Amino acid sequence: MAMWIQAQQLQGDALHQMQALYGQHFPIEVRHYLAQWIESQLWDSVELDNPAEETKAKRLLDNLVAELQKKAQVQGGEDGFLLKIKLGHYASQLKSTYDRCPLELVRCIKHILQSEQRLVQEATNASSGSGSQAMDTLSQRHQQINQAFEELRLATQETENELRKLQQSQEYFIIQYQENMRIQAQLSSLSSLAPTERTQRETTLQSKRATVEAWLAREASTLQKYRLDLAEQHQKTLGLLRKQQTVILDEELIQWKRRQQLAGNGGPNEGGLDVLQSWCEKLADLIWQNRQQIRRCEHLTQQLPLPGPMVELLSKLNADITDIISALVTSTFIIEKQPPQVKAVIVSEQQAKALLKNESTHSESSGEILNNNCVMEYHQATGTLSAHFRNMSLKRIKRSDRRGAESVTEEKFTVLFESQFSIGGNELVFHVKTLSLPVVVIVHGSQDNNATATVLWDNAFAEPGRVPFIVPEKVLWPQLCEALDMKYKAEMHSGRGLSDDNLVFLAQKAFSSSSNNSDDYRSMTISWAQFNRESLPGRNFTFWQWFDGVVELMKKHLKPHWNDGAILGFVNKQQAQDMLMSKPNGTFLLRFSDSEIGGITIAWPTDDYETLVWNLLPYTTKDFSIRSLADRISDLNHLLYLYPDRPKDEVFAKYYTPPLCMSKAVDGYVKPQIKQVFVTPTCEALYLHLLADGMLDPDGDFDLEDTMDVARHVEELLRRPMANQWNSQQS
Repeated sequence: MAMWIQAQQLQGDALHQMQALYGQHFPIEVRHYLAQWIESQLWDSVELDNPAEETKAKRLLDNLVAELQKKAQVQGGEDGFLLKIKLGHYASQLKSTYDRCPLELVRCIKHILQSEQRLVQEATNASSGSGSQAMDTLSQRHQQINQAFEELRLATQETENELRKLQQSQEYFIIQYQENMRIQAQLSSLSSLAPTERTQRETTLQSKRATVEAWLAREASTLQKYRLDLAEQHQKTLGLLRKQQTVILDEELIQWKRRQQLAGNGGPNEGGLDVLQSWCEKLADLIWQNRQQIRRCEHLTQQLPLPGPMVELLSKLNADITDIISALVTSTFIIEKQPPQVKAVIVSEQQAKALLKNESTHSESSGEILNNNCVMEYHQATGTLSAHFRNMSLKRIKRSDRRGAESVTEEKFTVLFESQFSIGGNELVFHVKTLSLPVVVIVHGSQDNNATATVLWDNAFAEPGRVPFIVPEKVLWPQLCEALDMKYKAEMHSGRGLSDDNLVFLAQKAFSSSSNNSDDYRSMTISWAQFNRESLPGRNFTFWQWFDGVVELMKKHLKPHWNDGAILGFVNKQQAQDMLMSKPNGTFLLRFSDSEIGGITIAWPTDDYETLVWNLLPYTTKDFSIRSLADRISDLNHLLYLYPDRPKDEVFAKYYTPPLCMSKAVDGYVKPQIKQVFVTPTCEALYLHLLADGMLDPDGDFDLEDTMDVARHVEELLRRPMANQWNSQQS
């Protein structure tokens, strides 16, 4: 209800925008009297494009109707009686409207709540002055656009008024012209009269004709000036319309598409489409009004031809205004979500280039898509026309010849959506097309991470208006850092992204460098090959494959621990040793494995022989599907403090699995419990390792010349666990 209280405080244009959200599709009274209930429901949990969610949406509709009926029943008094009738009517109305399409009710309410939240946020930032500079700039841009719309509205109203005056003047001119023709006819009929009477009548009629003809001559000149002035006003208005359309389509829409690209990498939801829609609707309305005015001018000119350049001027104005509305219609056929729309075919990069260059007039395809036609539907609640391809699937794909080292996961396709419709009673017919963001076609899940790398690189570094689908081969390291951080934060669903230290670690890995100074990497460039084509030194995987493995591990199993700050993660073995060497026994930290994709290890110090740091064999997704990280840490009693000095139970206890009940099961068996046991290496274990490695002879002796080699080998053995086993113990 808090948001509704704030929404009621809106003023001016924001208040009008808020009120415009409501109507018969969802009355504002329903929002008011059920504000608390509406804001407490999980509308975002309903997937609008999933037909299986219709049951959940139907339950929300039924609950809404029940709440309205309940609210109606408690109304009392004279005023309450009328409200009771009204709320009962709204309950029946909503039931009737959305009973067969409950998902549309959810779509409507989600749109209303999101729009209210945006309006309240913008108003809060504007009034408090505490908004960021970006928000201030955004508000200024929006204010300038709204001011331009007001200028256009006034200009259009002015030309409408002038057109009406012109029409009235022309109608009066035609009346006087017909009067002149009547006088001329009367003069022609005087021959049948007597000479005296004829002379008298002729003098009077000629005098009258001279007066009318003089007026017609003056008025014809005036009408021509009116027409030229009106044409000049229309030219100015068309200039303003072009300028406004350029701002909306070439700036605001391009920025929205850019935000859409970044959203594919985990950036914030692109949002703002309802604002763009509102602007485009206003623009379309103004363009259409001006076009109708120009058409009426043409009709007046045809009705009363006068000497001058009006026919050519109006013809050019009509062509210009038609170009403007055509550009608006074709440019605003966009894809809100990937990949839904109308008629869909998949095309290659080369085919997309030909389409944009108008070298191809028909839709070629590089594959076969099943269920690729869909009827567009109008949603009254949001004022949108859309189509949802719920069962679209790719049956086959035709690949092009790949270049050099390029793999199938680097080949980009796009989904081409097409539709045809008319406006103005078939007066104008449009064939519109639009391309989706690039997609990669894979045939096996093992190709997923490489395909994701291609899409991430394209989303992050594609330039606006680029030739499909050109992206730079190299980018500055800070640019890639921004993309990786965006992806990581999105997958963790939290504000805790990658710190400067984390990014230095990643730079060391990507460039095989040992520098700890972030400034050393700021001017360096990283190529696509370094990102996901060439393996890291001494490894059989690429930089991206390693990073993606970390993301998947964290997303599936360790997200809460990352958000709690329990996982350092981006720390190499030497750094972990330096951090732990001065810490007491029992201190440990969690870091990502350097040698295994999607692995995490526990490092801790021990002084059994001398102060050393051990690293446990890395855990992977497979391990955590058996027993969680928190339970594994609980099992290892020698781990006491999470680096630097936090008691482990303080950090992990809330994630421990409760101990199994010792009572017998129904069938008489006691359920076993899995626990992790770590066996500390002993001198005997060291002896067996050295013997197995050939450093000792069967008698346990080695030559004095090999003493240093043996010492180094013992040190290596002591720095890593020599036993890590699972025991299945019955509780």
